Amino acid sequence: MKKYDYLIVGAGLFGSTFAYEMTKAGKKCLIIESKEHIAGNCYTENKDGINIHTYGPHIFHTNDKDIWEWINQFAEFNNYRHCVRVSYDDKMYSFPINLMTLNQLWDVKTPEEAKAKLKEVSIPNDNPENLEEWILSQVGEDIYKTFVKGYTTKQWGKSPKELPTFIIKRLPIRTNFDDNYYFDKYQGIPIGGYTKMFKKILEGIEVRTEVDYFLDKEYYNSIADKIVFTGKIDEFFDYQFGELEYRTLKFVNERLDVEDYQGCAQVNYGDENVPYTRITEHKHFEKNDSKVTWISKEYSMKYKRGDIPYYPINDEKNNKVYSQYKELSNQYPNIIFGGRLSEYKYYDMHQIIGSALTKVKKELNQ
Repeated sequence: MKKYDYLIVGAGLFGSTFAYEMTKAGKKCLIIESKEHIAGNCYTENKDGINIHTYGPHIFHTNDKDIWEWINQFAEFNNYRHCVRVSYDDKMYSFPINLMTLNQLWDVKTPEEAKAKLKEVSIPNDNPENLEEWILSQVGEDIYKTFVKGYTTKQWGKSPKELPTFIIKRLPIRTNFDDNYYFDKYQGIPIGGYTKMFKKILEGIEVRTEVDYFLDKEYYNSIADKIVFTGKIDEFFDYQFGELEYRTLKFVNERLDVEDYQGCAQVNYGDENVPYTRITEHKHFEKNDSKVTWISKEYSMKYKRGDIPYYPINDEKNNKVYSQYKELSNQYPNIIFGGRLSEYKYYDMHQIIGSALTKVKKELNQ
């Protein structure tokens, strides 16, 4: 009999959700994590009374009542609503694009004026061949250059002329003054930060940090009946079909001796000559009385092995490679692959929890 029922590789949201539910069901779990901390990319670190979102802003949002109730077992959430502004050509714009934005661009004042103007400026194209052509066909030149061209070029390292249309599946335009970034019914940030919440999820579960599964894969595979793997699926299979591509991020944090630097949590920068894509000011996520502030400038970069993979590049070439790994993974019934990296898919937090809960249910019903 092996020591553990489940060895879980990764103390992020998928691994922690799975471990919590399985432990509750009477199973013995061990989590190993290569980072020096739990919580994966949700990790927050407190400085000057401000919870800094170390790997970029994480706002919990969902329409799923069951998932909202599940996550609220572990933290009290505030009623934060994500506020974003866009800086372009020394002007600030409301975002997502709404009637205030359209007023700032074109001085339109009513929903009907906005709809008429959008129709007027769009450049009809029944067969757009790239992202630029698709955006122009939807919203025209002004919105494209202000909100899409520079930001997207920096985010993906390519001109929108070189990008497929799927990169931006939809560009929501609101013809009212609603600037709430998300439409979801349930939204917020855990009071005290995500790390505090993860400690609650993992209470009573054995967790070992700074452990590299691949340095002793044979040993770790031998100590549990099943493996839950949340890392890169191509790395698990030793890149035998080639490497999957990602974009990575670099964050430059600054402590500033002002109470409020930019007036909201996130400002996106649409100018190509500004090297970062956005600035996050962390104190806006939770109320605090700090007399200083912390900001993070975010740079999008080409991923290379050893970097933290953030955004999968789900183009035809990469999806084809992933499908080979996915097919191979089906031959390993004792290994459960889950999360963004194992499924090569961009997930929001509530989707990761939903995926983990589904796989737990499947395991327990076998």
